[in-house]
Amino acid sequence: MRTSTLGRPRRRLVALLGTAALALTGAVALPGSAEAANILSNAGFESGGLSPWTCTGNLGSVVSSPVHSGSKALQGAASSSDNAKCSQTVPVQPNTTYSLSAWVRGNYVYLGVDGGASTWTPSASSYTQLSVSFTTGASQTSATIYTHGWYGQGTYWADDISLDGPGGGGGTDTQAPTTPTGLTSTGKTSSSVSLSWNASSDNVGVTGYDVYNGSSRVTTVTGTSATVGGLAASTSYTFTVRARDAAGNTSAASNAVTVTTSTGGGGGTGFKQAAPYLYEGWGDPPNPQTVMSATGIKWFTMAFVLDSGGCNPAWDGNRPLTGGADQTAINQIRAAGGDIVPSFGGWQGSKLGANCSSASALAAATQKVIDAYGLKAVDFDIENTDEFENEAVQAKILTALKTLKANNPGLKTIVTFGTSTTGPTYYGNRLIEQAKSIGADIDVFTIMPFDFGGGSDMYGNTVNATEGLKNKLKSTFGWDDATAYAHIGISGMNGLSDQQENTTPQIWTQIRDWANSHHIARLAYWAVNRDRPCPGGGVTSNCSGISQTNWQFTSITAGFTG
Repeated sequence: MRTSTLGRPRRRLVALLGTAALALTGAVALPGSAEAANILSNAGFESGGLSPWTCTGNLGSVVSSPVHSGSKALQGAASSSDNAKCSQTVPVQPNTTYSLSAWVRGNYVYLGVDGGASTWTPSASSYTQLSVSFTTGASQTSATIYTHGWYGQGTYWADDISLDGPGGGGGTDTQAPTTPTGLTSTGKTSSSVSLSWNASSDNVGVTGYDVYNGSSRVTTVTGTSATVGGLAASTSYTFTVRARDAAGNTSAASNAVTVTTSTGGGGGTGFKQAAPYLYEGWGDPPNPQTVMSATGIKWFTMAFVLDSGGCNPAWDGNRPLTGGADQTAINQIRAAGGDIVPSFGGWQGSKLGANCSSASALAAATQKVIDAYGLKAVDFDIENTDEFENEAVQAKILTALKTLKANNPGLKTIVTFGTSTTGPTYYGNRLIEQAKSIGADIDVFTIMPFDFGGGSDMYGNTVNATEGLKNKLKSTFGWDDATAYAHIGISGMNGLSDQQENTTPQIWTQIRDWANSHHIARLAYWAVNRDRPCPGGGVTSNCSGISQTNWQFTSITAGFTG
């Protein structure tokens, strides 16, 4: 959770490479004979998702740039403790030679097959092709293909990975898996459909499920659910699923399910907002038009509206609601074609939610801000013991927001609160339950996945926390996955957090891409004031404490479209 530390209210490379080089010496020659048929699935990552590739440490993602061909590529964010190995297992035939190749970019990028040959490049500033061949064993019926970076060497990219040779199905296993049953749609948006089904069985083991739209295979997954993206709005699609084993045997098609995608945003409110925090009272606030011009960002979350006494709103509790620095910044943002959502509350200060005597008084105080700026949305940042850990104040805020929605048709309401690494805490769950009980009709539940002791895996912990929130929204409101995601926001912290968690630009890009692929409603971070480099600078108010370029996190956030 946001604290006052920032003054805000609120390796082993050389040794390991030597070993790897010895292992690789003379190991590979360019392939000879193999049937020219790529048997890998999602080889160019054009599905927009990783499946059926899996990556260690949740460090793999699909990106739009840089690519070798098409519109997508794999990005692996290798860290000091994880080489971001991404792999796929495919059925092969015994005693057969296969040719493996890929286009890669980055420092120390590897390509190979588990238990067999591999190759690597020490440095590729642009896409470079790696190639290696291998011959399967006398009884081998599957092979695991991989690519990875190297410890502490940063991000790598891979695209157009190809394994040429005959598909599996040889050997003694000729029994196909049982047919998947119970295929159903669990959610939809204007551009995606989520599916689930019952698991198949096999005499040896099911290795994957192929999802078909009509006669076209659209994705392959290892579990019993999938989301098919890239669909057209208001369009009917018919899906089936087939199970597959390591020998390449495939089941009959499951029952068919026909789904018509939504007409608009789908699954929820249709509200999408990329809105990093900007704070005029702290941290050398930048000119917002400069940031907008450099990054393409359109929305800002303006912090913070507090109580100046007597349940009267003011910026930071002491700057005038209108006519001061905050209004100047808002005027600049709007003159450049953007807009703002004010954030009420935060970690410190005198909060309107805690100090207004009733829900109606709080609604009236908030209405003053809505009227002053003609607002389209409001954010209540509910933190600390005075608001978040006070169930009566939670109810007061939610009731006030319900009143404001009734009095301001079209107004979007956002609540922002802390989280654990696995989802909402007791008070977060209580907030969601109260929102349901009161009928507050909150548009976006935003979690802050930082300052929670998350450790080094900020991407994995952010995803896990968000999935925990999704599950809570589903169980509380009876929503499907798509509807729950469409009511979710993520508000991170760039660079070093108060607890020394490090969200790098690469990790924030992964989080942004995950947010887009799951069609959540809102992406924000604390704060634009800190979106400047100061490697080794620690946790400060006007820079991130890490190496980056000016406004890099804002540029990444601007790519959030939901």
